[in-house]
Amino acid sequence: MTKVRVRPDEPFEKALRRFKKKCNKDGLMQRLKETKHFEKPSEKRRRKLAKAISRQAQAD
Repeated sequence: MTKVRVRPDEPFEKALRRFKKKCNKDGLMQRLKETKHFEKPSEKRRRKLAKAISRQAQAD
């Protein structure tokens, strides 16, 4: 379960942004998307290519 603690002087919008970023990093939204509906082969290729590019950029 993804949790984000809201700091005392932090606006809610900023905490929500951190939560969304954390969910995205954990792959939670992607897993939900995969189980919710069919993913076209072209979308799957595009997603895999974006992931490979991201990994390559992090390695540099």
